[in-house]
Amino acid sequence: MPTPVTYTAKIKRFLGLLGPGLITGASDDDPSGIATYSQAGAQFGLSTLWTALLTFPLMAAVQGMCARIGIVTSQGLTVTLKQYYSKPLLYIMLLFSFPAITLNIGADIQGMGAVANMLYPKIPVSIYCILFTAALLFVIIRYPYQKIANILKWLCLSLLLYMVVPFMVKQDWGLILKDTFVPVIHYNKAFFSIVVAILGTTISPYLFFWQATMEAEGITHSNKKVIVNKRTLGNMKTDVNVGMFLSNTVMFFIILTTGSVLFPAGVHQIDTVDQAAKALEPLTGKLTYLIFALGVLGTGLLAIPVLAGAQSYMLAETFGWKAGLDKTFTQARPFYISIIISLLVGLSLDFLGISPIKALLYTAISYGLTAPVMIAIVMHIGNNKKIMKEHTNSGISNLLGFITLVLMTVAAGALLYFLFV
Repeated sequence: MPTPVTYTAKIKRFLGLLGPGLITGASDDDPSGIATYSQAGAQFGLSTLWTALLTFPLMAAVQGMCARIGIVTSQGLTVTLKQYYSKPLLYIMLLFSFPAITLNIGADIQGMGAVANMLYPKIPVSIYCILFTAALLFVIIRYPYQKIANILKWLCLSLLLYMVVPFMVKQDWGLILKDTFVPVIHYNKAFFSIVVAILGTTISPYLFFWQATMEAEGITHSNKKVIVNKRTLGNMKTDVNVGMFLSNTVMFFIILTTGSVLFPAGVHQIDTVDQAAKALEPLTGKLTYLIFALGVLGTGLLAIPVLAGAQSYMLAETFGWKAGLDKTFTQARPFYISIIISLLVGLSLDFLGISPIKALLYTAISYGLTAPVMIAIVMHIGNNKKIMKEHTNSGISNLLGFITLVLMTVAAGALLYFLFV
């Protein structure tokens, strides 16, 4: 029989494999994503639980392609686009991605400020927003990537809070299983709008760039030569799959919580994360409310560095700046200045009177329009032997990637339809 030491060694080895994929998946459940999932549960009960099963393999396939590109090429996705594709295409991607990422950062900062104010009302929301922004900038500029990565890994634990809440209230597990495995579709504008929002929230283009760059950085700054073989790619696949599984599990439990608590109570409109937390308190008690609120703060601190970092890497790789979260401010001045600007612009949304809901709407539009194009490009790169050599996409990756491409294209079309009809 395996000894306790053997089990401990296996657990340590497994945890050692987790890195960029875990952080990418966890950062996808940011405050704006939590607001989307909360609205899905409040508005339609458990009817959208099945979307978690749908999005998991699709996210894993696309993020796996991006990770493989980063490992094989030892460079970010932007550099690969710059080398092998037309510059206008790259600039169009940047043009659509940057406003969306900045608005997402702003919505997350506002969400964190609102939740912190809810927990301690004596301090205004705007002051909390400034404090969170200042703290994030200090950590990002002051500490090298390895320390930041370790902090981000620990922040991933905040997501586990959402898995506790559903077990604190009485549940109809038979109905939960039914709605999880038997898709329920309501043929109306509101339902399709929320499904489009879920797809746009879970499969976001900025995550493609972050995943590839982080994998490349891990190789570039490794103390030993990394050989790209089945073992290396297998470890990457484990990391990505665990990250995407965690992301979708959290989405499932947030929809379950709001769908089983808020929906039956007649609370059908949730626009922000603090509204979701406030609505839960009288129905499930203060502990549930605190758990939900603390989860928002943890996910915000996790997601914003990923959002800002992805945007700055894209800029740096496009214009040839020195870049890297392991470098000091003086070594990569333009890179860090772009991070500072993105957070300050995001912070300014609160003072300009732009509501988080409008910011999220504009973000969803930008992500929805760019995601199908980026998925097509990622698939093309993943099957290009000139770039990937013998490590091109597998058949199952291509199949899942194609399904994702079709769904996101339909989602983009539906999004435009709902906007103008």
